[in-house]
Amino acid sequence: MNREIKMIGLDLDGTLLTDKKELTAYTREVLAKAIGQGVTVLVATGRPISAIPEELTLFPGMRYVVTSNGARVLDLSENRVLIEHTMSQETAGALLDILKDYDAIREAFIDGVSYCAKEPMSRAYEFFDKPYMGDYILNTRIPAESVKEQVFLLGKRVDKVHGIFKNLTERKEALERMKKVPGIVITGAFGNSLEINAEGTSKAESLICLGKLLGIRREEIMTCGDGMNDYEMIEKAGFGVAMENGNPKVKAIADYVTVSNEEDGVAKAIEKFVLR
Repeated sequence: MNREIKMIGLDLDGTLLTDKKELTAYTREVLAKAIGQGVTVLVATGRPISAIPEELTLFPGMRYVVTSNGARVLDLSENRVLIEHTMSQETAGALLDILKDYDAIREAFIDGVSYCAKEPMSRAYEFFDKPYMGDYILNTRIPAESVKEQVFLLGKRVDKVHGIFKNLTERKEALERMKKVPGIVITGAFGNSLEINAEGTSKAESLICLGKLLGIRREEIMTCGDGMNDYEMIEKAGFGVAMENGNPKVKAIADYVTVSNEEDGVAKAIEKFVLR
């Protein structure tokens, strides 16, 4: 059943990529077919641009990317920022002060790069059930003795602050404290994380805004995701697709639930609803 889809926004972890953080040959082929059909296909991720695999940033015809949960939208062909929603250094510093009170990986995304507290980063595997996530952290972050100092040293506004906790009770306590910080929005791709952006920032808003720039209506946008940081883009897109392995709340509001990321769920949804 084909729909009138002109843009597809794709989450990465738990969605487009397998648990091993790989893009399968089958999914790659389906993405290429959609692009060849004239559909604007792009990544919409919580990751900074520096942590997106090159096979996607260099994917033929994949020109745009939504990063840091919508804080930064890039035109890869022209190497420029199209949309930007950032927080002040002072706000980021206040959030990092809260995170420092807990056993948590803490990081700030600045200008498309993640700066991560060195000590917890060195223990990255302790924070995840799957070793691939530890690999991902170690291979894509720049260690910093003090992330807060790094923020003020660089003197730039911050795309996102991120905390990953070992203890869910500590996560809950940190969340309650963060709710008192003005001008932010809090979500999380997985159960032990907190992702904090400037108020009004979301993958959904950035995708819709990019659509307007390209002459694509909200109703013509399809999104695929699995985590709570995908909730809004699944809900607000013209056609929202959740992964079978996704958060139950995300699956509940989706227009369609595809098979898991381990079963090429994104590719199968695109084949079913987009390819002619």
